[in-house]
Amino acid sequence: MPELPEVETVRRGLAPVMEGRRILRLEQRRADLRFPLPDRFAERVANARIDRLARQAKFLAAYLSTGEVLVMHLGMTGRFTIAGGQPGSFHHTTGGALAHDHVVFHMEGGETVTYNDPRRFGFMELWPAEHFGAYPRLKDLGPEPLSNGFSAAYLDRALAGKAAPIKAALLDQSIIAGLGNIYVCEALYRAGISPKRLSRSVPGQRAARLAPAVNAIIAEAIAAGGSSISDFAATDGALGYFQHRFDVYDREGEPCKHCGSIVKRIVQSGRSTFYCPACQR
Repeated sequence: MPELPEVETVRRGLAPVMEGRRILRLEQRRADLRFPLPDRFAERVANARIDRLARQAKFLAAYLSTGEVLVMHLGMTGRFTIAGGQPGSFHHTTGGALAHDHVVFHMEGGETVTYNDPRRFGFMELWPAEHFGAYPRLKDLGPEPLSNGFSAAYLDRALAGKAAPIKAALLDQSIIAGLGNIYVCEALYRAGISPKRLSRSVPGQRAARLAPAVNAIIAEAIAAGGSSISDFAATDGALGYFQHRFDVYDREGEPCKHCGSIVKRIVQSGRSTFYCPACQR
């Protein structure tokens, strides 16, 4: 599933053709994605100007001149592509049969923005802007990495007394918003913390290493355009390249870049975890 850096890459690619421009027409080619699409979707967004295109955690939020917010989530395989004017260079085709082009935005300026999602785990919803603070999928999220609310001191408070493994705690969106499996593995490696360590043992010196490691990993991944394990591509079709910098993720059986020990893979809560048993304690 695209994580915070991938969604931020998509937002930055869409902003030049969507932010400040009107949606002249919307084509809705099916009734639902993961959830039913909004009632009278095309009618409600027609001629609306996107005043601001924001990102919160793994969600895109388009603030419309109509007083509604269009919330968009990529799910596992969702992607946006731009035709009629692409930001950046085109490097790779984004793939996906035309049958999976489910929603098309015809934008002021002549561009079309197409949402393609083979597995249909993404979704789009409309919510009143004046009540957006109560939007149920966002209201219980924790602070994001790189935000003022995220720090070692915050981790000290959030992890105190928790018996869950630190890997599971970092994937809990109510503790930290936007983190996913890839970047949690990488951050724990950089901080020298075992993914099996109980969360309650992390506050203190370990949290002081973990918070900057999370921030550094996220910042570097955003700068690299995200990671393209299989499906993710930016709006211009270019694949992210942070995967070429992975220290442990998807490197089972390979030597640790730091100590030469063999990177191991275990399964935690149904997710693959990659780590160095020598470097991470």
